Amino acid sequence: MRTRFARLMRSSALALPLALSPVGLSAQAPTPAPNPQLAAAQASFEALPEAERKAIQTDLIWTGHLNSAASGSYGPLTFRAINALKAPAKGAPDGQLNPAERRALAQAGQVARDAVGFRIVVDDRTGARLGIPATILPKRDVSPAGSRWQSADGKITLDTSATPPGETLEAIYERAIAPTPNNPGRKLTYKLLRPDFFVITGETPTGKFYRRLAAGPAGLRGFSIGYDKALSGSVDKLVIAIASSFEPFPTGPLPGGSAVASAPSAPIAGPAVSIAPVRITERHGVGLAVADRVVVSATAALEGCRSLRVGGRPARQRGAAENGLALIEIEGGAVLALPGLRAEPIGEGESLVIVAFGEDSGKRAAVAFPGLSVRIGAGPAVFAPLQPGQAGAPVFDRQGRVAGIVTDNPSDKVLIAGVAPQRAYGVAEPAGLQGLLARAGLTSSVAQPGPELSLGAVVDKISRSVLPIQCAL
Repeated sequence: MRTRFARLMRSSALALPLALSPVGLSAQAPTPAPNPQLAAAQASFEALPEAERKAIQTDLIWTGHLNSAASGSYGPLTFRAINALKAPAKGAPDGQLNPAERRALAQAGQVARDAVGFRIVVDDRTGARLGIPATILPKRDVSPAGSRWQSADGKITLDTSATPPGETLEAIYERAIAPTPNNPGRKLTYKLLRPDFFVITGETPTGKFYRRLAAGPAGLRGFSIGYDKALSGSVDKLVIAIASSFEPFPTGPLPGGSAVASAPSAPIAGPAVSIAPVRITERHGVGLAVADRVVVSATAALEGCRSLRVGGRPARQRGAAENGLALIEIEGGAVLALPGLRAEPIGEGESLVIVAFGEDSGKRAAVAFPGLSVRIGAGPAVFAPLQPGQAGAPVFDRQGRVAGIVTDNPSDKVLIAGVAPQRAYGVAEPAGLQGLLARAGLTSSVAQPGPELSLGAVVDKISRSVLPIQCAL
């Protein structure tokens, strides 16, 4: 594990990738310092139902104020977008919408959608769900692997596609990014490959294009859109809206006012694509060594587990959970390295280091990134770009001492450009961990204050204490 951490430390930023796409799909960028207004606005926003959070962000996309996916997570981009929306009326720049402002935003968003005839449809050629601006793309036909929508003048074309099991995401990605001798003016402006999807954007001398392909049990499903460069001012926003609405393997009912899009029938070579719901069979988490063969994690990472493995070894929960934390006992194996706990509570605005595991070419790999301590009500929290599978991630101070355990379960999925949005997550402090250990008959080691270390030095110091958790559901 130390080798993997060292390799990650040599990579830029030591965080999950945050990148901008040429059509404006951007990450919720971290703030350089704590912002009390942003934290208050985030707490207010996250008290809303998920559907309403996403609806607000979708409306902000349509009014041209937000250039990111509607993830339901609040960060600096949403904060600035709301303030920009309120600025002409001289509303308070607090990143929050009062009821009248929310109604006005919803109305403006709906007007923008109605102007282009935007509605969510299920493409019966592929089974994917996405938004189609029917006024802009009135022509509908079949494509070799799915459906096609086009503008009346042919300057904008949107194609859906489905590939049955057998073709790999990686193989298609490699072909898509390979040089094309018959089109020397084509250049890629952004490319991202993840285990379950890829995104590619680019330009030709006269046009722009965006392509997204996702993998699931039924095969591969995606869409691509190409358009004339002269139309960028209006179509770029549409691309964001379409990409944000895209569900390759949808579940649940269609949103109101949506429809099934039936393109004119035509034979499509190859076997039919079956549509099957995605069944999640495992969940991941992170554990911190606290005794010879015992780790602590968040209860959110362990709920509903039929069996557990920690660091690849069989394990079982030990005792009852307390205050969002649970102990896990590992069967056999080497004695674990134990980090020292810090005695003092986390200070607001303190620079911290979060250590977890994330997806890397289909495998769980160690990842470390900086975080910032904030407060949510009376409780401590860390502001960081966590993703699913990182509940239980330990938080260290810049001296390499354990400062807390992330108890919240991140729910943001990797989005359109692989964005890991910044948001606040609740943290259990060392005092609570010490109490849990004492009641389990285990002792804890308190580390004395020392010199501040670099991020790399902190990771090197604690790398053998952090283990991946695999929960079979």
